[in-house]
Amino acid sequence: MRKFAVIVAGGSGSRMKSDTPKQFIGVAGSPILMHTIRRFKEADDQIQIVVVLPEVHITTWEKLCLEYKFDILHSVKKGGKTRFQSVKSGIDNLPKDSIVAVHDGVRPFTSLETIKTSYKVANEKGNAITAIPLKDSIREITNSGNVAKNRDNYRLIQTPQTFVTSILQEAYDTEEYESFTDDASVVEFAGHSINLIEGSYQNIKITTPEDLLFAGVLQSKSSR
Repeated sequence: MRKFAVIVAGGSGSRMKSDTPKQFIGVAGSPILMHTIRRFKEADDQIQIVVVLPEVHITTWEKLCLEYKFDILHSVKKGGKTRFQSVKSGIDNLPKDSIVAVHDGVRPFTSLETIKTSYKVANEKGNAITAIPLKDSIREITNSGNVAKNRDNYRLIQTPQTFVTSILQEAYDTEEYESFTDDASVVEFAGHSINLIEGSYQNIKITTPEDLLFAGVLQSKSSR
């Protein structure tokens, strides 16, 4: 089936303490969002890219593409006020008989193997959700205090989150709830079981100045 990637890039830069939206901040010579798009094209040149941006950022993105001579073919769609609305906009007109990966625009270090695996597993099982084990001990906050939990029973969820497109579109044909923290939670709400695939600790979401420092280290390491 045809492959799509909906890359959601709606950040404002507030947690980054920057006036520049985080997806447009430069790392190793070009904006983060460009690195993210390149990863999907490196994984499979047949993947068709859809970038979802706030309407106020679309002109800025177009200017950046000209400035950096960024020529990877992609379409741009206007996002909504929430991630739910933005993803819904991005997947709205995709062909149902396809596979779509939804990915954070500020996760530029996803491994090529993870991307490839996500499409393969989604094609076989309906969905593939990237996840990693916890490193630290965890405690649950309760009404009476807190209690230790077995971290082996939990996973941190990343993107890409990849689906048979018809399944994701049908799941998003609902009103938005606070419990929808990602695409997997929307699909689970629609009655589907979730399939986890192995991610990577390097697959960071760049949202803070500390993340940006780590991104510089990762980029330097990958370019050696």
